[in-house]
Formats: sequence, structure tokens, C-alpha cells
Amino acid sequence: MRLLHNARIYTQNPAQPAASAIVIDRDRIIAVGGTDELFNRFTRAEPENMGGRFIFPGLTDAHIHLQHYALSLQKVDCETDTLEECLRRVAERVKQAKPGEWILGHGWNQNTWLSSPAGRGAAGEGVPHASHLDAIAPNNPVYLTAKSLHAGWVNTAAMRLANITSQTADPPNGRIQRDAHGNPTGILLETAMSLASDVIPAPSLQQIAEAIERAQPILWRMGLTGVHDFDRREAFMALQTLHAQGKLKLRVLKNLPVELLDHAHELGLRGGFGDDMLRIGNVKVFMDGALGPHTAAMFQPYLGEENNRGILNMDSEELFEHGRKAASLGMGMTVHAIGDRANHEVLNAYEQLRRYETENHLPALRHRIEHVQVLHPDDLSRLGALNVIASMQPIHAISDMKMADDYWGAERSRYAYAWRTQLDNGARLAFGSDAPVESPNPFWGLHAAITRRRADGSPSADGWYPEQKLTLAQAWEAYTLAPAYAAYMENRLGRLAPGCLADLIVLEKNPFDCHADELFAMHSSATMVNGEWVYQT
Repeated sequence: MRLLHNARIYTQNPAQPAASAIVIDRDRIIAVGGTDELFNRFTRAEPENMGGRFIFPGLTDAHIHLQHYALSLQKVDCETDTLEECLRRVAERVKQAKPGEWILGHGWNQNTWLSSPAGRGAAGEGVPHASHLDAIAPNNPVYLTAKSLHAGWVNTAAMRLANITSQTADPPNGRIQRDAHGNPTGILLETAMSLASDVIPAPSLQQIAEAIERAQPILWRMGLTGVHDFDRREAFMALQTLHAQGKLKLRVLKNLPVELLDHAHELGLRGGFGDDMLRIGNVKVFMDGALGPHTAAMFQPYLGEENNRGILNMDSEELFEHGRKAASLGMGMTVHAIGDRANHEVLNAYEQLRRYETENHLPALRHRIEHVQVLHPDDLSRLGALNVIASMQPIHAISDMKMADDYWGAERSRYAYAWRTQLDNGARLAFGSDAPVESPNPFWGLHAAITRRRADGSPSADGWYPEQKLTLAQAWEAYTLAPAYAAYMENRLGRLAPGCLADLIVLEKNPFDCHADELFAMHSSATMVNGEWVYQT
């Protein structure tokens, strides 16, 4: 039993918002209150003087790809301002590689490179092409995933191994980008990415587990004590391995891909199976693509592309059938939807699913939409009305704002990343990062949520569509109480109160009493998960 005292504790508990001491027994909080009071009540507790620092509930990233993020830490960082700099970094990795060894990278964004003359640079016109990679890696296959994770960039060596030629057909819900002569350019969109990724030697289960274990301290320092993971089978196996070895020190809600729904049904696997460290969540479905590669499904065309309305993977009826099957297992749905058309179809399916739950005397499951990046005006109030969680990523807004204005236009963008609108219409916000698409640093997400502007101050002091800004308290709740609710753990997670799990972070500054820009440098100086100090500086 330990007694943390001489602290300034923000509990997220309305019945006791602040305190100076907290008592923890094994994995649980057993008392919160004043220092003298708790010293008198718990005479055998081991005291720990917190030096007047600030204690908050641990933060949760409600949307992360944990395996992909952990492995991305080993890849070439392609998130650069120029195509030329990206190629320089790849060339450096090639120098260290053996002939024939795959070169992997992540984070490129052609929209950034095209947005200014400096971005286009000496390497070419700013549009990535296989020939750029061929020039620096003639003897190594290269596969670089876009920042959105909805596009891949490969060289000729990689296409040769993947048997991608001018005769290769586009896969369902995917596209091989081609030049005017029908030859592949090296850009693979959506499901076409798997043509190349499937021939890359897969990391072993042990390599994945080791990568996740090495990533944990990075996340703890950022203030994260839990995540909602959206990677697939291998990630789940690696997480189970770490958990069995006592090495999983991050609370994980594991969402299952829809392709495993039938297997879960045959096994009788139900939502919530597991324990408080690793448990089954919802069923994940992709409804459309993303803004970056212009594959998010829209009602109206992208500006400047009159024949492109994105890619819609299924309609509401098909999604409802998945939801109906999941409901029989007590699993809700969590659906990736970015474009206004995709979100509309998801909401139609959820409306049908709510009727099905009522008619069949099933519980109202905690369905989610992941991203909710742009909505049609007619759909703005539907998440709240249907009690659907808006699982959003604030940092996407400041990354995507120029793309959104350029390709969706102001009329649609005013309803994009519309956090305040969702709150005002009764929806619950759960915030995350979509890492490795963005940094999982929640303090960067908090800054985006309350300012809607970048670190350099753009687009203005007021921010991008400033009417959508949140207060810090609202944004903080979206990283604490709302993820706990989405995981059916609101009775023991997201606040510091007796009976709750002891997940907390220690900060040197109070984020509620500093300039918003100070959030960029903020990090946890000590992180506790399940009653154990897992990180201390």
C-alpha cells in the first residue's frame, strides 16, 4: 500500500474534483483526500512525497494501430516537407542495407510536397513515382506507406516481386495508379497496397511483441496509460504473449477486424472477454478510404476531379448484416468513415441496428464511428440521436486543414472535424491519434482540440473554423472518461476515485493553468499503470 501526498490531484470525479493525497493498494485506488486525513487513516501505507507536482488520470488513445506504430519506429521517417528530403532519407537507409533487402518507410504526403515550390524541389514535380526510388535503390525493393496509411509507394524492384504490371487488374476497393500509357506509376491505393505488402517478409510474432514492448516507454512518457488498438490478428497474438509474460504494462482494448467475425462467432467469443489489461472490444469495419489519397467516399466530387467521389467499400445494408451478427456476440461496431457519403451509410446502418437491438431485446451496444471527418449537414445531429460515439483524432484537423479546403472546399469543410457540433448535438467524443498516421502524443492532440491551429500559428490566431474549438476540460474528458465509457470500464477507469484502477500521470505543470502552446512540450515525469510505476524520470 502506498500513499502519494503533497500533490495537486485533479480527479475527474465530480464528487471530489481535487485532493492532495491518494492511497493505492495493489492495482486499485482505495482513498482520495487531504494529506493529514489519509496519513491518520492509513498508518501502514508507504508515503511517497510528490513534491507539489500535479497528478491526473492516465490518458487513453482511443484509436491507435499499436503494431504499426511500434514497427514504424524502425522504418524510414518519410514525413518531410519535400520529396527531395524524403528521397535523401531513403537513400541513407539503402546505403546500410544488403542488396535485395526491403527498404520500408512511412509518412510521406504528396499534398505537402505539392503545396509549395520548396516542396517540389529538385527531385521532380512533387508527385512520387517509382522512378524516383529506382534512381536511389536499383537493387532493393522499396515500400513506403503514406501518412494516411491508405496509399503505398513502391519502386520497380518491388513491383517486379509483386508481379504488378500494366496488365494487373485493380483489386476490389483499390486502384493501381497508372500513367497515360497504362503503366503503373508506383502508387498503390487502398486494397492495391496489399499487392506489394503481402510479398514483404512478415515480422515474426516475437519481433512484433518486442517492438510493442520497446514502444511502451515512449507512450508512457507521453502520458498514455491505455490504448484502443485497431491492428489485426498478429497484434492480438503479440499482446497476449506480452500479457502472459507480465510485460504488457499498457491497458489495451482490442478491436477485432470484421474478417474475423465469423471465427469469433464459431468460437463463441464475446465482447468484453479478457481482463482489465487486455480485453475484446468492438468489430472494426472500413467503410471508405481517406482524404489524402482522395479515396474517402463523398456525395459530391473532389474539387478539380469531377469524376472522383472516392471509394465506398459497402452500403448500409451490408454493414447492418455485420452489425447484426456482431450483436449476437455482444460486440458493438466501430466503423472507419471519413467522407460524408461513408458516414451517411454508417448512420443508416446504425439506425437499423438500433431498431434490431430493441426488437430483439438486446442491449444498446456502444457503437462508434472512427474519424467522422466530414458530415453532410443533414447528418450532423444523428450520432447524438443514435447514441453513437464519435471517435475522432484532433491532430488530423490541423494536418488536413489545407487538404480539406483544397479538395472538399469551404462549404463542406465547415462541417469537417466538427467536435463542438458533435458535443452540442449530444454525441460523446473519444479522442485518439490514429498513430502511426499521426503522433500518439495526446498533448499535441489537446492543443489541436483547443486551438485548431498548428505549432507555427497557421492558419491564424483564431484557428481553422474556430467555432469547432473545445475547452481543455472537454478535450481532456475525451482522452479519459469517454474512452473508459467506450470500453465499458467507466466504473473503474478515467477518474481517480476509490475503487478505480490506479492509472495516473504526474506533470510538472498544470495544463489547465498555462498557455496553450506549452502543451507541445508537456510530458509525464512519472506514469503509473495498474498501481505500478512503469515510468519515472
